[in-house]
Amino acid sequence: MTDLTPWLAFDPSTRRLRLDPHEAAFFQNPYAAYAFMHGASNVFFWEEFGFWCFGGFDDVNRLLRDRRFGRQNPAGIPDRSGIAEDRTHLSSFDGIEANSMLELEPPVHTRLRTLVNRAFVSRQVERLRPRVESLANALIDRFEPGQVDLLPAFASPLPITIIAEMLGVPVEMGPQLLDWSHRMVAMYMHGRTRETEETANRAAHDFSDFLRGHVAERRKKPGDDLLSLLISAQDDGQKLSEDELVSSAILLLNAGHEATVHQTGNAVRAILAQGGDPRRFFTSPQTTTATVEECLRFDAPLHMFTRYAYEEIEVVPGILVRPGETIGLLLGMANHDPAAFAEPFAFRPDRADQKNVSFGAGIHFCIGAPLARLELQVSLKTLFDRLPRLHLAEQPRFRDTFHFHGLERLAVHSGQ
Repeated sequence: MTDLTPWLAFDPSTRRLRLDPHEAAFFQNPYAAYAFMHGASNVFFWEEFGFWCFGGFDDVNRLLRDRRFGRQNPAGIPDRSGIAEDRTHLSSFDGIEANSMLELEPPVHTRLRTLVNRAFVSRQVERLRPRVESLANALIDRFEPGQVDLLPAFASPLPITIIAEMLGVPVEMGPQLLDWSHRMVAMYMHGRTRETEETANRAAHDFSDFLRGHVAERRKKPGDDLLSLLISAQDDGQKLSEDELVSSAILLLNAGHEATVHQTGNAVRAILAQGGDPRRFFTSPQTTTATVEECLRFDAPLHMFTRYAYEEIEVVPGILVRPGETIGLLLGMANHDPAAFAEPFAFRPDRADQKNVSFGAGIHFCIGAPLARLELQVSLKTLFDRLPRLHLAEQPRFRDTFHFHGLERLAVHSGQ
């Protein structure tokens, strides 16, 4: 057994990794462990999770597209290592999951995604650019003189306001939507408790009730919003059922801000760490786009995505998984694979090998990717154009949430 540090141990003969994801030295900088594992083995059995993980870019990109793996548990609703067999206390949460396209496979997934995508295409999203810019400026105008935490003051309200406006739900409900979302997302974290599950179930119940009320209103009085479009959307005469509609709206609300908040914070931190005038990264639409893509690669907000095996598969030579078993795809590790990127740990927006798996790949590629990219392009450019002397007020720390890699806070001075 080779001990790299007191918190990481890897046995090359069995490819077994022992690494507590709640170890501060790891979640504050997972890239040090990734660098070691890239040199030791891109494929390993992570003891704390209890399944095989893949961190090579080509493997992750391939497995995200491999239809022999999927999100839908062959045994039913995904459990994700709950604390008990009995799930009666999770009836509301499971009801939403059962109709979420993120957790389903074809043909149901295909029908749901087709219907939702018609109300969420790139040309619709591009029309939001002036609104995102206006909102970014308005949020910056509200910054208090001196020190400000960019997460609640800028990174959070921007995407939640945009997705609430898109769906046609009250923007003033933003804080409540965030609270429900955070409680539900906690279900995906390593080491959840019974309290976590009960809290998530209450949030799912209340979130669902809130949306059903708005769906009923839109059925009577349709508007020019995403909820109305989802109600009217059809595919060969088929519409979304009430449960599918609610699950889709919750997925869009949760996914429409959760990752973007973390990515905004991670991106600001990465850009400020480069020193110099940050406006040099946003001199044209092309440089702005390249900078955002490098931010997505360099410090992604989602580091692990899981899949179930649907048949017995030798994933790589010598590694066999059986039907129903889980595999872990390490997106953050794949984005730093030295076999796929020159200087993978350097922030280089002008790199010729620009690519990433931060939005996934295949049929579950993030449906909100065009919106997330637009929000990041506009908000980051606006922030640094307005506040070019922005600097950190303290060293930011990451939250103890390995799957969702984001900061606890991002205290900055405007420099003005």
